[in-house]
Amino acid sequence: MLKFFYILMKNYKEVQIILENGISFKGNVFGHEKDVSGEIVFNTSMVGYPESLTDPSYKGQILVLTYPLIGNYGVPGEEIENELLKNFESDKIQVSALVIDDLSHNHSHWNSSVSLDEWLKKNKIPGVFGVDTRALTSIIRDNGTMLAKIKIKNNLYFFDPNKIDIVKEVSIKEVAEYGNGDLKIIVVDCGVKNNIIRCLLKRNVKVIRVPYDYDFSSLDYDGIIISNGPGDPKQCVMTIENIKKILHKEKPIFGICLGNQLLGLSIGMDTYKMKYGHRSSNQPCIDMKTKRCYITSQNHGFALDAKNIPYDWEEWFVNANDGTNEGIRHKEKPFFSVQFHPEGNPGPRDTEFLFDVFLKEVKKLNLLKKVPKNNELRELE
Repeated sequence: MLKFFYILMKNYKEVQIILENGISFKGNVFGHEKDVSGEIVFNTSMVGYPESLTDPSYKGQILVLTYPLIGNYGVPGEEIENELLKNFESDKIQVSALVIDDLSHNHSHWNSSVSLDEWLKKNKIPGVFGVDTRALTSIIRDNGTMLAKIKIKNNLYFFDPNKIDIVKEVSIKEVAEYGNGDLKIIVVDCGVKNNIIRCLLKRNVKVIRVPYDYDFSSLDYDGIIISNGPGDPKQCVMTIENIKKILHKEKPIFGICLGNQLLGLSIGMDTYKMKYGHRSSNQPCIDMKTKRCYITSQNHGFALDAKNIPYDWEEWFVNANDGTNEGIRHKEKPFFSVQFHPEGNPGPRDTEFLFDVFLKEVKKLNLLKKVPKNNELRELE
């Protein structure tokens, strides 16, 4: 057995993962051989690596998966459903690189199309295995968010994706439409996950997906969703300005993840870079009104500063672990947002009901429009 392992390892080139603080790890490269640099983050999920790797919120990041069995069920095919890739969160792998403990060289699943190794090669993304990912994750947790680079041939500089407008790289370039429901919902694409659109389509709405810097204020719509996405929210200057333009209207607004931060910035709140960030599928969030705790999926390194929340707004959710903000809402108008992912794919989906809460507000406003005003009632009499 050891002889077989030795022969197997000889076929993979040795590489280094170098952290910003000088600590390094050795591993073996699979997928595409390329030097990369970016912010190093982790995910604790047991399943869902095809969804995580294609999540635009991971753009510019080196993703460490803590679960030891990665690649064992391969990668599903590229079937299209509702004009979206059915099994992925976007149309390509978004992470800069993947770091895992043990690579499953044989994949087995009824839905498997290719191996993880083949998929990474096709997308020109490097992977590193043979790394003690739990030790690496512990260092990230102890030291806070940091940059890293994978050195195969060249020694790159440390690249910080939060210093650029990285949302531009993951947002759609032209307006796209999905579904044919009666309600028109605009999705401001800051790196929207496909499952947000799926959650809306299965509730029978028409989705109008617009670029992150698109002026949607003059469009005909019933409600707006501001999507998730990567990087520093303050880089999305045009998005924030466009949100400000619609705050005088009564039409419902629902922000998700980055959308929570963008909505907060548009009403005068501030954001800050978190030391650790939230990078897991089991983050507990407390509803401040009901005190009920929900288990949520998260991936963000910035948060809203709730200390300067306007008087007519209130905190909606708070993280049970560190007390950071997880959502805000207007006290009277149908404007609200959450920092976590209610569309979490592969899960948990404990908070998917928030899409129903949002659409209920949309339908309520549409019904009010149809109620005759007092003078109209007199004319009818």
